[in-house]
Amino acid sequence: MERTETLPDHGTAPPAVAGPTDVPAPADPRWARPALVVLLAATAVLYLWGLSASGWANAFYSAAAQAGSVSGKAFFYGSSDAANSITVDKPPASLWLMALSVRIFGLNSWAILVPQALCGVASVGVLHAAVRRWYGPAAGLTAGAVLAVTPVATLMFRFNNPDALLVLLLVLGAYATVRAVERASTRWLVLVGVLVGFAFLTKMLQAFLVVPVFAGVYLLAAPTGFRRRTGQLLLAGLGVLVAAGWWVTIVELVPADARPYIGGSQNNSVLELTLGYNGLGRITGAQEGSVGGGPGGAGGGRWGRTGWSRLFDSEIGGQVSWLLPAALILLVAGLLLAGRAARTDRTRAGLLLWGGWLLATGATFSFMAGIFHAYYTVALAPAVGALVGIGATLLWRRRHLLASVVLGATLAVTALWSWQLLRRSPDWYPWLRTTVLVAGLVVALLVVLRTRLPGRVLPAVLLSGAAVALAGPVAYSVQTASTPHTGSIPTAGPAVAGGFGPGGRAFPGGFPGDGLPGGGPDDGFPGGGPDDDGRGDGGNRLILPGGGRPPGNGQPPTGGTRAGGMGGLLDATTPGTELRELFGQDSDRYTWIAATVGSNNASGYQLATGEPVMAVGGFNGSDPSPTLDQFKRYVADGRIHYFIGGGGFRADGGSQAAQEIATWVSGTFPATPVDGVTLYDLSGGAEG
Repeated sequence: MERTETLPDHGTAPPAVAGPTDVPAPADPRWARPALVVLLAATAVLYLWGLSASGWANAFYSAAAQAGSVSGKAFFYGSSDAANSITVDKPPASLWLMALSVRIFGLNSWAILVPQALCGVASVGVLHAAVRRWYGPAAGLTAGAVLAVTPVATLMFRFNNPDALLVLLLVLGAYATVRAVERASTRWLVLVGVLVGFAFLTKMLQAFLVVPVFAGVYLLAAPTGFRRRTGQLLLAGLGVLVAAGWWVTIVELVPADARPYIGGSQNNSVLELTLGYNGLGRITGAQEGSVGGGPGGAGGGRWGRTGWSRLFDSEIGGQVSWLLPAALILLVAGLLLAGRAARTDRTRAGLLLWGGWLLATGATFSFMAGIFHAYYTVALAPAVGALVGIGATLLWRRRHLLASVVLGATLAVTALWSWQLLRRSPDWYPWLRTTVLVAGLVVALLVVLRTRLPGRVLPAVLLSGAAVALAGPVAYSVQTASTPHTGSIPTAGPAVAGGFGPGGRAFPGGFPGDGLPGGGPDDGFPGGGPDDDGRGDGGNRLILPGGGRPPGNGQPPTGGTRAGGMGGLLDATTPGTELRELFGQDSDRYTWIAATVGSNNASGYQLATGEPVMAVGGFNGSDPSPTLDQFKRYVADGRIHYFIGGGGFRADGGSQAAQEIATWVSGTFPATPVDGVTLYDLSGGAEG
């Protein structure tokens, strides 16, 4: 095939250089910098507009940020409360950003959420820089735009889960890899390792999915000898160990009684959390103490149907897959164009970098049998954007029929897939799917015929193709930005048949496999299907303080003012005025103004009062923290004022300490209803 690096009438890009020789890059065209400013400004508006509408968003992390803003110890460990009873079930890097913001601006929704929005704008800018460096401004702008309007990216850059910082750190790692490859730079390569290490401190082993890709691309394409490349990679690996290991080492060396319990683990160990609940357990599904999931269906695991089609199904498709078929087609086309280029060819190196990211992460998400949520797929968005930007630019520059046919076919496939995704929300702007399909096929034909069109109309064809390809994700992203999202499992876009509704609420049809994660419907909680005790809870525990179970419809028991979501497991409780006033009385006399089962249940009370609330059992209520004996000692010492009833929880194995504590409290202390919540006054100690 003919190979030319010029983009006629639309700017130029530096050539794909094979070797260490520095070739001056052509100056960007006049439109490049203003276009970048517009892209970043529009991204900022999309991510910051009406940001406070989601309130505390994920109250689990908001409460930890509040704790970290008032306690240095809670800040370092990522504790759920300022009295340091237990940590969240992730490392604390993303909490550090939020806690610093709260420290500066005070405790409010905006202070909690704006760090994630800024991470999103920065991610778009860094992705643009990484792609532009080898492929020119048009490719960089396209990549950044695709990332900016991917619906799951809009969701997560307006939400306070760790994924926003994770994406930024990994995109920075990819940029550093690009710089390292150019001149076989040891400094840049070690920086890659440091960035990946801090990504580990954000979301543990998910950060390591791209490590083989970064290392492999450098080993292949860096313009230096094999021995030096190998030695440099060993130094980068040392950078990973130092950046990720310093925090883990400190936590493991500090005596257990001098630090908070490590949430999500069964043995109070960061290493166990890393390799188990947040590590191999995510792949195999063996996650002791997790929320469980269901028995699965044909071809499915406990958290839904697995396989290559997972990323395109009703739960995931509208989140991230709009341009996923295009990215895969353009990856193959780009590699064919690179042909038998020299080892150090940058065109191929960049395609392998972003294509490897997409395939490694996408394969893991497709086949993991453990806890899996749709919003995890935000990690795919940078790779999809980069491949679309690179591949479309490479094909557009080659003014011959075969390149035109491939590019036109890619646009047609994108329009057809957008039509299919929009059909899943039949009542949501039905005209949009027809418009996208018809316009997409027309523009695809013009792209095929572009070599016969006058040069002055080519910019219009190019912009029309981009508009058609991005129309669906832009519409979903605007809808996502205009909808409040709360709880632990948010989703982007409108209600989808067989998926989720706005704001992350379950929509009829639920998860793949009929209803709830992994299987058929039951009494309204995850797990689905009958079990050996005949209760229909999938064999998992569903327990309330006192050892009871909820009514058969799966709703929380009478009493409790909660936002919803599986008995306080997924959503925070909103306490009434009388309850808040009661908690405020003599609060300085107690280490914890209250204790309750489950972190989300506790977080609502903590955020409403600003005082520490003990999350008994951690997120799922299945961690052995505290044990019954420890809890009795806290009560005897007068460290806990109240115990809040009504917080159900569910777990697949794990500790029964929370159940034992709830049973002991309900059998030892009188219950008092306040604002619809069952309250137990522990201030008199066990004798009370």
